[in-house]
Amino acid sequence: MRGVAYDRFGSSAVLSLREDLPDPPVGPDTVLVRAHAAGVNPVDVGIREGHLAGAFPHHFPIVPGWDLAGTVEAVGPAVVDLAPGDEVFGYLRRDDVQWGTTAELVPAPQRCVARRPGSLSFAEAGALPLAGLTAYQALTEALDVGEGDRVLVHRAAGGVGFFAVQIAVALGAHVIGTASPRNHGFLRDAGAAEVLDHAAGPVSGQLSEPVDAVLDLVGGDTLADAPRQVRDVSRIASVVDPAVNGMGGRYVFVRPERHDLEELGRMADAGQLRVSIARAFPLERTAEAQDLVAGGRVRGKVVVTLR
Repeated sequence: MRGVAYDRFGSSAVLSLREDLPDPPVGPDTVLVRAHAAGVNPVDVGIREGHLAGAFPHHFPIVPGWDLAGTVEAVGPAVVDLAPGDEVFGYLRRDDVQWGTTAELVPAPQRCVARRPGSLSFAEAGALPLAGLTAYQALTEALDVGEGDRVLVHRAAGGVGFFAVQIAVALGAHVIGTASPRNHGFLRDAGAAEVLDHAAGPVSGQLSEPVDAVLDLVGGDTLADAPRQVRDVSRIASVVDPAVNGMGGRYVFVRPERHDLEELGRMADAGQLRVSIARAFPLERTAEAQDLVAGGRVRGKVVVTLR
């Protein structure tokens, strides 16, 4: 099997294209997917550098990637709602780290995948799951965003932020995003009612009035200013800084969830959610894709394409 893998933790230099990776096993609850596209996320860099070694069992060689879109090749005997030929997308966070998504064949737990929305290409669908689920779960569960809420999204032009703006708008919120001036038009096109310059001083001083909910995608000083931005500190959520728990807010760690994937697909097909591809790389340039994401200034999403 062809794919990208690494045998030790380290920089992107440890990644190499392999032509002879073993075919992955297909367990009872597993969907074997022939990959068309794999999203690239900051967590892929963190795993490669060994930062999650204490959180998951790791088995080398490791194929990186947790985001996937592709076509079902085979299913385990306990899988009853998917069949070979079905087109799917998903967030493939397994219980261990080994079989990632930058390979021709990917073993996906059935709970992690849903049918690909028809309005999205494979590249777009492969870029959506992790970031889209993060935004959706933070907004709907941690912040309980609804009609008429004023919602502040920090780093709104990034992968999670761009989806969060659109999802919050779809939920009926008045959305305020923070970003550099070059991204203000990009966010207004996504539905943001207001856009603030994150470098123009504390955001609390730029708001005309406190908001109802804050989604923090920055941490540090930005999170420290959040209690002055919001009416109720219990409606602060962060996906990057667990210190939010000490403020009375909530730290969000995304989870695979088929229902939520289906809801993201429904929003996409309804024209409420679009995917912005910053750049697509062929499989053999996965290291470059990870380096671009690690730089932290990507507008939208980065993907690796296999077909």
